[in-house]
Amino acid sequence: MQMIDKLPSPPVRPAAAHKGTFGRVLVIGGSRGMSGAPSLTGLGALRGGAGLIYVAVPSEILPIVAAIEPSYLTIPLATDEEHGCLSADGLKGLRQACEGKDAIALGPGLGTSRGVTAIVTALFAELPQPMVVDADALNVLASQKPGFSKAAGPRILTPHPGEFARLIGSDITTVQSQRAKLAAEFAAAHGVIVLLKGQGTVITDGDRVAINRTGNPGMATGGSGDVLTGLIAALLAQGMQPFEAAQLGAHLHGLAGDLAAAELSQPGLIASDLPRYLAAAWRRVLNP
Repeated sequence: MQMIDKLPSPPVRPAAAHKGTFGRVLVIGGSRGMSGAPSLTGLGALRGGAGLIYVAVPSEILPIVAAIEPSYLTIPLATDEEHGCLSADGLKGLRQACEGKDAIALGPGLGTSRGVTAIVTALFAELPQPMVVDADALNVLASQKPGFSKAAGPRILTPHPGEFARLIGSDITTVQSQRAKLAAEFAAAHGVIVLLKGQGTVITDGDRVAINRTGNPGMATGGSGDVLTGLIAALLAQGMQPFEAAQLGAHLHGLAGDLAAAELSQPGLIASDLPRYLAAAWRRVLNP
């Protein structure tokens, strides 16, 4: 495996650019009681520099999601009233919503139901756009082995150690003892990028491996990963290649956490601080 130490160059922002220049991101997530997850993903995508962000959620929670941030657009989807999740009846509408988008973020706060399973398996396989797959979407994929490796476009999986253990049918102790090796083997076998979160986040496509050195324990709080998902999706929408987008996204995300902790403390850091500090993280990367 080739170890990658150098950060990739960030996307170029031409002086004559407009919002369409920097891509369109579609975030698909949310369920009853989990309106914050897709909202944080949308915020991460906004601070990642994408031009337009769309957040598609069950209609039941759309007013909450829309109220959190006026800068993204919202799309209401059919709701499974029993489970408070997306309904499979919304799959046709979702396919339409995906048209014209440059990158997809799938999974934050989706919950679990038959409808969610149908949506995740269909979109994972069908969509040609690059996709960041996180949270409940990963749990769906773990239940669908071995058939989930076939996808129409690039896929970045962003599991924490527990989710990755489910994906490979192992346990957290084993995962943590062989993080880079197991992530690279999985990425190579399934043709995906794996970003295995945790101290020394591993980014690999099976041939290349990068270890992220930014971040701190204050980021071990609910919602941090949702911000990362949106940030990587924004970099994809701006034209970065999947491995490079995952590597730069992990660095910026961790750096934002370091800057936030320096001012707020590690215990006082919460996930919604991260999008605000991404601006300062970008400044450090753009002006080293």
